[in-house]
Amino acid sequence: MVVRNISQAKAELSALIEEVQKGNEVILAKAGKPVAKLIAYRGPAGPRKPGAMAGQIWIADDFDSLPADMADAFGMLEPR
Repeated sequence: MVVRNISQAKAELSALIEEVQKGNEVILAKAGKPVAKLIAYRGPAGPRKPGAMAGQIWIADDFDSLPADMADAFGMLEPR
């Protein structure tokens, strides 16, 4: 891991990018305190496909039902 103050990083940007391309992380600091991290760009994540987890997850039949004490706390019960 390479740590550089911002003023140093301005002068060494090309060299820091080469470090990132080699797989190293570069930490940018201001007054000695880390403020940013340079890492290699991996490209966008693949497109998401709706229904990709069909059959792998389930939702309980009573998912939308609140217990009486919770419904009362949210003011969802009829007044007595």
